[in-house]
Amino acid sequence: MPNATAIVVGGGVAGLVIARDLAAGGMSVTVLEASDHLGGKVARHRVAGVDLDAGAESFATRQGTVAALAAELGLEVVAPRACPAWLKPAEGEPLPLPATSLLGIPGDPIAPDVIAVIGLPAAERAHLDAALPIEVGSDERTLGGLVRARMGDAVLERLVAPIVTGIHSRHPDELELDVVAPGLRAALRREGSLAAAVRTLRAAAPAGSAVAGIRGGIYELVAALVADAERLGVVIRVNEPVSGVEAHAVLAGDSWLEADHVVLATPLDASGETTITLVTLVVDLPALDSAPRGTGLLVAAGAEGVSAKALTHSTAKWAWLASAVPAHRQVIRLSYATTPPDARATAVSDAEALLGVTLPEVLGFDVVGWPAVPPKASAPAGVTVIGESVSGTGLAAVISGARKEAERLLGGVAS
Repeated sequence: MPNATAIVVGGGVAGLVIARDLAAGGMSVTVLEASDHLGGKVARHRVAGVDLDAGAESFATRQGTVAALAAELGLEVVAPRACPAWLKPAEGEPLPLPATSLLGIPGDPIAPDVIAVIGLPAAERAHLDAALPIEVGSDERTLGGLVRARMGDAVLERLVAPIVTGIHSRHPDELELDVVAPGLRAALRREGSLAAAVRTLRAAAPAGSAVAGIRGGIYELVAALVADAERLGVVIRVNEPVSGVEAHAVLAGDSWLEADHVVLATPLDASGETTITLVTLVVDLPALDSAPRGTGLLVAAGAEGVSAKALTHSTAKWAWLASAVPAHRQVIRLSYATTPPDARATAVSDAEALLGVTLPEVLGFDVVGWPAVPPKASAPAGVTVIGESVSGTGLAAVISGARKEAERLLGGVAS
């Protein structure tokens, strides 16, 4: 009996993961990618002679999803340096992020480092969380709704929103609570307050374990996935746009290609509008060797004199990267909601304001724009849909979703 067949539309990480898993399970798989490159938002660019991530440079470690895949592919997972991140509030100078928090939600709302960011009145309002009935906010659908109900608007907008937007590129009001913070709702109901829930979850996770990276860059994941998929017999075709899908066929060019299973790993009608812009600067500056702003800063909405949403001091964050560049060389990456008119000048100005230094001559500079998370892809019945539009943002979510669908499809074949 011939092997079951599958066509995967889209060669981003989700598409490559499911193609590899299906092939490992015995299917004959073809991947069709419309562009001339694979990996989607996980990509590489070369700045000042150094290969760097042009997209994601870290991943959430929850449930060990990405680490497990990296281990299968022979990649080394690395932790960021153990120095704190900072926050540029809407008013005032940058401050270290509160030590005990989860996605910015404070474990102790009246701790001095929390009061320093949100002020005493807002901290006292947040502290009322301990006296509220468990039912308050426990049924909220979004992360923003939960935080607002339990701790108030100030905690949400001044602490949680900058952090969550920096990680997920969306406001907490737009994010499903159980997706972005699994276990938090149950911990609230168990512990009796949101602050206690945060403390419990933080105690169960070692400090610094929220994110990790891959030695050499996250982009190494794409090459490893491609190599392993091809080893397993997956046929990968780039420059192959697909204009239609059905339960057992796809329209590529003028031809319908048939398969037992069709997987849509990218929306066919995705907008190309750029909503996330990453600007990378490379400079030589010994004053930044001590990482005066830790691994970087998140920026509150409305922060005076700064248009960036976040800044990552990449050579402070990743020891492997610092060792790969000359002494005193700094790699700085800033993110924006839209592409600034003069990206280079804007990034230099923002970096100086956020880091508290004057930057010398810029040795390397690049701008990369990425589209927003698309709405859930529409597809006929029988077509499997994976990727950001259904799983949410971040490698952990995308990879987990793709692997679960591979298991489902393979289970159906086995039965």
